[in-house]
Amino acid sequence: MEIGIGLPNTLSCLEGSTLIGWARLAELHGFTSLSTIGRVAWPSYDEFVALAAAAAVTERIRVMTNVALMPTWDAARFAKATASLDQISGGRPDDFEAIGRDMSSRGRDLDHGLEVMHATWRGEATPWFDTPFGPDAVKGRIPILFGGDPTKAGPRAARWDGGYTIGGAPFEMAAAAVNAVKDAYRKEGGAGDPRICALNYFSLGDEHTHRLVENLRAYYGFTGEYAEMIAQGAARSADEIRRRVDGFAGAGVDELVWTPSVGDLDQVERLAVAVMP
Repeated sequence: MEIGIGLPNTLSCLEGSTLIGWARLAELHGFTSLSTIGRVAWPSYDEFVALAAAAAVTERIRVMTNVALMPTWDAARFAKATASLDQISGGRPDDFEAIGRDMSSRGRDLDHGLEVMHATWRGEATPWFDTPFGPDAVKGRIPILFGGDPTKAGPRAARWDGGYTIGGAPFEMAAAAVNAVKDAYRKEGGAGDPRICALNYFSLGDEHTHRLVENLRAYYGFTGEYAEMIAQGAARSADEIRRRVDGFAGAGVDELVWTPSVGDLDQVERLAVAVMP
């Protein structure tokens, strides 16, 4: 199983230089990917700006959005942003997760956006406009990870040759989601197995525990009591991180992305010591 690390783009009061230093350290220590979490109503760094900056100071590490709320964007602008990042990074964007808003039209919005995105990435006009919206994707497409309900994500993954991402669930629950999305993927005619990723929060060092809890409580405050469960569920020790690595590997996850809850650069090195060979 591959091990990726998140960029701390959602953490408040973070200096831009920290994102740059974080990206360089992540590549130096051999993590397979750098990922972001995107959100509109939060004082965070825009995920595509953050990833473009990271791509500019690295050469090999993949860049990916682990949450990109595509239906909150205009489809054409989303297609342009993703294609621009793809060109800036030389084709390193590995996956984009497309998940919907909590609205009755989110599925239709997502499907419409997928049509626009793929046409733009291929350098083609769309049924809605006779000129492509952005630069071509380096490889003609950008792989996508779908999130949410696996019975709905699986068919979309089959149609668009995509994968699936598990957002923050414990590994004890991951196997059921992996099996469900693979079943739905195969029933829809998908070839082989879809790529499966998972996200987990972490911080290492007792001196960071208070900020970890406060940051996650604040970020997930809109969820009510669920926020406390997320805050208390983050991994806080090297032993716990290694236990979860083994658990997610056993559940059939292809890449586990460790998302930071504090923005200190020591977190990259401490995580590398815990999980890298």
